Amino acid sequence: MNRTAVDTEGSWFEPEDLARLRRKLPIPYVDVVPVRTDVDGSILQVGLLLRASGEGRIVRAIVSGRVLVHESLREAVIRHVEKDLGPMAMPRVPVSPVPFTVAEYFPTPGQSLFTDERQHAISLAYIVPVDGECAPQEDALDLAWFDVQELLGSEVLGEMAGGHDVIVRRALSHAGMI
Repeated sequence: MNRTAVDTEGSWFEPEDLARLRRKLPIPYVDVVPVRTDVDGSILQVGLLLRASGEGRIVRAIVSGRVLVHESLREAVIRHVEKDLGPMAMPRVPVSPVPFTVAEYFPTPGQSLFTDERQHAISLAYIVPVDGECAPQEDALDLAWFDVQELLGSEVLGEMAGGHDVIVRRALSHAGMI
């Protein structure tokens, strides 16, 4: 079915329904590492959000969120990039996106490299070049762009929670940057 807009009818749950489902089912997610590239497609910079975590800490994060019912993975990636980076981010998502890795988040720390205290989530991770103007949106406090070497040689990845640092390292490795 070819749609131009996401059919979100019935895709949102009441908070108590979502909490119940999160206790019983793995939830599908997308993780997005936003990047700036040169004309050849090599990654120059990685964009990281600054957010307040559920534990009240300030952490760096990648773009991440649930896949809605009746929503393709491509649509979910675009929606979350626009939700977190703004409507003028202009993400370049392939027509048929293939994730560079899959992350399985567990609510129990130590069960995997990825932790989400709310739920068991299966996340498909994508590297997405953005060409437009980006600004932090919604609950993001800031958006900073880091040169790849600066990012790898700093403590910034240590400011990430839940395994997002692993996603960023895997993205850079997948792209041949490390």
